[in-house]
Amino acid sequence: MVPGLSNNEGSDEVSPVDSGAFLFSNRIARYDASHQSSCERKRFSSTQLVTEHLPAHDFRSKASSRFLISNCALCPSLKAVSLASYFKLHRPPPLVNMGEPEKDRVATIDLPPQESIQAFEPEERVPEHGVHNKLLEHVVRTPGRLPSPQPTHLGVPGVSPHRIIQEGGPGYVAPKFEGKEAQMDEVMDKIEEKGFIPPEFVESETNWFYNELGIDDMYFQTESADAIVNHILSLYAAKVAAYARDDKRLEIRLDKEAVDHAVYIDTSKPGTSRIGGPRYEQRIDEKYIDGSTRTNSYRVETFRSGSHLPGEEDQQLRCYFVYKCNFANPNPSPEETNLEVIGEMRFLLKATQNTKAIYQEVMGHAIARTGPVIEMFEIEGSREKRLVIAYRQGSAHGIFSALSDLYHYYGVTSSRKYVEQFSNGFTIMSIYLRPLPPTATNARHPPIEASIHQIMKEVSLLYCVPQNKFQAHFASGRLSLQETIYAHCVWVFVGHFLNRLGSEYNALASILDPNNSAHAEMLSKIKRRLRTETFTSEYILEIINRYPDLVRSLYLSFANTHYVQTRGEQDDFIPTLSYLRLKVDKILDDGELKSLITKAVGNEHDEMVMTAFRVFNQSILKTNFYTPTKVALSFRLNPKFLPEVEYPQPLFGMFLVISSEFRGFHLRFRDIARGGIRIVKSRNREAYSINARSLFDENYNLANTQQRKNKDIPEGGSKGVILLDHHHQDKAQVAFEKYIDSIMDLLLPPTSPGIKDPIVDLHGQEEILFMGPDENTADLVDWATEHARKRGAPWWKSFFTGKSPKLGGIPHDAYGMTTLSVREYVLGIYRKLNLNPASVRKLQTGGPDGDLGSNEILLGNEKYTAIVDGSGVLVDPNGLDRTELIRLAKKRSMISGFDTNKLSAEGYKVLIDETNVTLPTGEVIDNGMIFRNTFHLRGGKQFDLFVPCGGRPESIDLSNVHKVIVDGKSTIPYIVEGANLFITQDAKLRLEKAGCILYKDASANKGGVTSSSLEVLASLSFDDKGF
Repeated sequence: MVPGLSNNEGSDEVSPVDSGAFLFSNRIARYDASHQSSCERKRFSSTQLVTEHLPAHDFRSKASSRFLISNCALCPSLKAVSLASYFKLHRPPPLVNMGEPEKDRVATIDLPPQESIQAFEPEERVPEHGVHNKLLEHVVRTPGRLPSPQPTHLGVPGVSPHRIIQEGGPGYVAPKFEGKEAQMDEVMDKIEEKGFIPPEFVESETNWFYNELGIDDMYFQTESADAIVNHILSLYAAKVAAYARDDKRLEIRLDKEAVDHAVYIDTSKPGTSRIGGPRYEQRIDEKYIDGSTRTNSYRVETFRSGSHLPGEEDQQLRCYFVYKCNFANPNPSPEETNLEVIGEMRFLLKATQNTKAIYQEVMGHAIARTGPVIEMFEIEGSREKRLVIAYRQGSAHGIFSALSDLYHYYGVTSSRKYVEQFSNGFTIMSIYLRPLPPTATNARHPPIEASIHQIMKEVSLLYCVPQNKFQAHFASGRLSLQETIYAHCVWVFVGHFLNRLGSEYNALASILDPNNSAHAEMLSKIKRRLRTETFTSEYILEIINRYPDLVRSLYLSFANTHYVQTRGEQDDFIPTLSYLRLKVDKILDDGELKSLITKAVGNEHDEMVMTAFRVFNQSILKTNFYTPTKVALSFRLNPKFLPEVEYPQPLFGMFLVISSEFRGFHLRFRDIARGGIRIVKSRNREAYSINARSLFDENYNLANTQQRKNKDIPEGGSKGVILLDHHHQDKAQVAFEKYIDSIMDLLLPPTSPGIKDPIVDLHGQEEILFMGPDENTADLVDWATEHARKRGAPWWKSFFTGKSPKLGGIPHDAYGMTTLSVREYVLGIYRKLNLNPASVRKLQTGGPDGDLGSNEILLGNEKYTAIVDGSGVLVDPNGLDRTELIRLAKKRSMISGFDTNKLSAEGYKVLIDETNVTLPTGEVIDNGMIFRNTFHLRGGKQFDLFVPCGGRPESIDLSNVHKVIVDGKSTIPYIVEGANLFITQDAKLRLEKAGCILYKDASANKGGVTSSSLEVLASLSFDDKGF
């Protein structure tokens, strides 16, 4: 906070532009007040106070008019204060003093009534709150809404009571190790036996290790004497090795990993993130913290030595101790919060009552949230701050090491850090932060009293993407956290929308004959290749990494549009440092950005990628990027940037959601539209790359299919697709919850100052989404419904269809709603052609583990000859045992569980991880995965009916449809497309031309659509009780 800026003008974070450098001084501006009006004096005061305490800029040439011109009646008066009063302004006053202004506090104004805040207007207006942000009028609020539960808990200064704790020690006290002295003697004896350390140094080196590094008794009680001897010898060897170095630098790196514990000791310069080296914190994240679960988890203790290394005034030792958890109760109720029940034994022994009280309070908040709990406690009599963060295990991979990069960026270091695991599935981190000793190097950093609030708020951003693709720029200080995460989001955006076909493809398509199968197939292959090989994600990443300065300028343009500073005296949250920076840096308009990119880039490809940043900025209608608490990043985009030739049906609405576990879209073709949410999983990195490339097109086509299905009901078509990251295939529920909650951030008005702030809404209209179950989400819709109710959504009853009956829903899987409609088309074929179902040889993709597949097996009475699912291929030309199939369908198990003893001599089962399998015919299958993926294209007249109940979109397209057409005749007479988009439209036309009777997805599987429409009608017609 800058002196003279009232600490009621708080805000969210916006990144500084050059390594977060902030220079604070004690200069007071001088001007002749007698020749200026009061309004002019206020203008001068705000200008001087901001620019004086930041690195030198030519403010007159860079300041925007929106900052210099304000309505005098609304502008809060600003006054310069001495640096002695500076630190007072960083600390929000105690809650009891907030009712009346203090003597030294800056005068403020009352907020206008909520009704006076206007919706989006195109022209620039003066902020009614007296805060200089040209887009404040775009914020839309709903009058009379009360605060509702939020997904994340953030300790907000000025809103929560001032938190000061009395803590004389570290908050942890290890039980005294009675055998420490005897062990120390044994260690010295063993060191002397080794003969490596001169005898006269043995006692001093051992004493230094035992008594000066600050290692607690738990370590000595855990480790054997031999292990301690090895550690002391390793440290001494590092000292000896330093003399062989030209720079004489002492570097100590020691690591020991056992089954149940690990020790790491490294040379560390306070306040500095190391890009190279052993990167022990990243190793601890990947090996111990990220994979912690309720049944297998690890706690971490780390601290910095109290003294500097010999001859190294700027370096200390950083020690890390990792222990496998031994819980008091390893299987408590998931809702249990009592630390004595869910705590780890070492934690319960070592934690002081004060620490337990803090953790107990934090745990109470965490259990009610989907996102993190972020609290800060000031330590009485010290400038040290204790930052406490709680989150659900596995929901923030890499956050332990990323937090170090965050507080180092603001010139803060940690003395101690603790990571505690609890058997109810939560992690709590406690970090003791202190300012760096004053030196010329760190003079650019703000005091910790100011930066701690910025750090707290950025933890929420870090939680969304703990390890972004540009983390190295952040760790080095080249870019801020906001800038790197912004760049990460644009990298995702560019990967989906830069690989467009272009004018050359359109010209070629107009020349070729679409009715000529050779032409159509060639055009299809060219289209696929252009989409996948022009700009790979790695190539895009390489280009963006070349231009950090361009990223900074493009980010400022984004921030200038979407960052809002809204609070008045009802909230004492201090202005963030990055907000102050936004006021003095040159913000370029789109024309200037275009010119800057053209001059800076090296070639056409680089220009295309960096120009996509401008497209991204221009397309964003609203985002939760600056919401203080969030669990994923969401962007409501204007879809007009999509090329009409590739997407002829224009979208009405488009959401992009990004998190470390997933990326996802939600697309709709009408304002009021409905469709399912599906989760796409990938078996390996290659499959993930393929799924990522086709993600948007798949979503668009699914929504378009839904639009056609919904032609007879009031709602239009929509669809949401969540693609799990290839490292997070087990995080389906976590991804779904984050996806839903972050979209709700953009649908619901803000209700809790400092927790859910107003956002810039360039759309300017209320939006309501209607969703339903799809692949991998049928068992998650109840959570979404309850969550919408908890967050105060007035439309919670109709938000999701397919929910359980206790919530007034009709679950599709339980009642087989989709299968019933597919089944009617199958039965219609039998009736029309007088076929006996028992003699029909049937192929089905999507096995007994799925909703549609299991119900199709239970309702069907055909002669199943082949089933393909995620586990492999099951075939029996004489018919698969129906009793065994029904057993699997009721159990919802894959065909891998089929009893092979019930196959005939001609039957076989090939699983995806099998190789070199010999079939009863003598054919050898080299690769089970490839065999599974292509089985439906094997040709031959083996099947009469094909019902796809699962499988990836475009499994049959123009490039492979010829494999099921022999001599101009379809090898499969009847196809009922239960799975959406399984067959492309041009392939369907080719099959029909070859004599196949084919019913497409938009007609066949709309039973769920129909029941959902009735469910929505009921939810809108009844009150809560009646519903």
